[in-house]
Amino acid sequence: MASNAAVPFWRAAGMTYITYSNICANLVRNCLKEPFKAESINREKVHFSLSKWSDGKPQKPVMRSDTPQV
Repeated sequence: MASNAAVPFWRAAGMTYITYSNICANLVRNCLKEPFKAESINREKVHFSLSKWSDGKPQKPVMRSDTPQV
């Protein structure tokens, strides 16, 4: 059994790396001065498709928009 000391803190907190990365990115964006802050906030919008798999085959993809809450 592996030691819990080797587990990254974001995993120990119950987060995924993507969630941790998004939190860090938002912190950096909020520290920027204008006009760089406004430009970076406009670039952070992400759209992606998510497909669930069942019996080894992908189901119908669902389009999602991941816009962080400011």
